[in-house]
Amino acid sequence: MSGAVPARGGRSPRRAMCAAVLSLEAITLGLTTPVMITIADVDPPVALTVGLGLAVGCLVVAGLLRAEWAYWPGHAVQVAAVALGLVVPLMFVLGGIFALLWGTAYWLGRKIEREREAAYAAWESRGESDD
Repeated sequence: MSGAVPARGGRSPRRAMCAAVLSLEAITLGLTTPVMITIADVDPPVALTVGLGLAVGCLVVAGLLRAEWAYWPGHAVQVAAVALGLVVPLMFVLGGIFALLWGTAYWLGRKIEREREAAYAAWESRGESDD
């Protein structure tokens, strides 16, 4: 079994943590919309498309995290959030924080999945040798 699949049908800690980060990031990205309009003088249609588009994108990706390929769009959202700092400079900081949270959730979740799988494998092999 690969380390990407949760052990023995359990819930994936990586998926749960990454989905939580994306859900919170969606709120932050949605709130950048009025900031882009009022402070950065971005045209409202552009600000709505970018800000709300990224927020909805976060929620869609969070829902797709059952599939391994869905983590790639999650990485792309992090890049886009940091790049939004070119319009709203504070997003360099906030996007960076969310990128660090995403990276930590992804890495730590994979580590937990691998260790869980190894523990189940060791337990099963121990149980077979007792027979």
